[in-house]
Formats: sequence, C-alpha cells, structure tokens
Amino acid sequence: MEVGDFMEIININSLTLAYIGDAIYEVYIREYLIKSGVAKVNDLQNKASKFVSAKGQANYLKMMIDDKFLNDEEMSVVLRARNHKTNSHPKNTDIITYKNATGLEALIGYLYLKKRNDRIDQIMNYIKER
Repeated sequence: MEVGDFMEIININSLTLAYIGDAIYEVYIREYLIKSGVAKVNDLQNKASKFVSAKGQANYLKMMIDDKFLNDEEMSVVLRARNHKTNSHPKNTDIITYKNATGLEALIGYLYLKKRNDRIDQIMNYIKER
C-alpha cells in the first residue's frame, strides 16, 4: 500500500491505524523477547502479555505522556484515536484503558505508514526500558 503525505495518512480512520499498529507493536515485542533469550512459547506468551495487554499499553502511553516523550503531531494521533467513538470494548478491560491502548496502537500504525521506523524504534525502546 502506498500512502501519500501527512494529510492522507492523518485522515485514515483511527481504528484502522490501530489495526496495523497492533500488528507492528506485537512483532517488535516478540522479536525483543526472542532476542532476550526467551525460548519456550508459553514463556514468550506470558512475558509478552505485560507489553501487549490493553492495561500494559495504556500504562506505557501514560508514562510517555507524563514524560512529554511524544511530540505534538504524535499526540494529535493519540488523542484522535482515544476520542474515536466506539460502542464496544473487550470484556477484560474498561473503556478508558481500551481507548488509551488504542491510542498507542494508532500511533505505531501512523508512524509505520509514514515509514518512521526510527521513531517506532525510539518508542519501543522507551517501552522496553520500563
């Protein structure tokens, strides 16, 4: 998929950005865990849940916001995703946690489509160091 400039990418539905961002985020986490020496699939799943759960993602986003780690453009993407109207969310989490996790996933998706892998690396390193 060839996506054009900032205006075209920013107009993509927030949940669509989160959809691709979720996949990219999970690949980063899986690669990190494998490279850190975790070899058993059950162990990988258990350790990954800290990072890929809605609660974990929401907590990491809150830390980044509190630390002013995100720039204005990135915050705009996060806020748009958090404010996206939705009628449902997973039963194992509250709506606020779900929306914050969606905000982080949308940001990763946005940066991925902008081919900003350098910034995704910075964000993922921030998360892995926490």
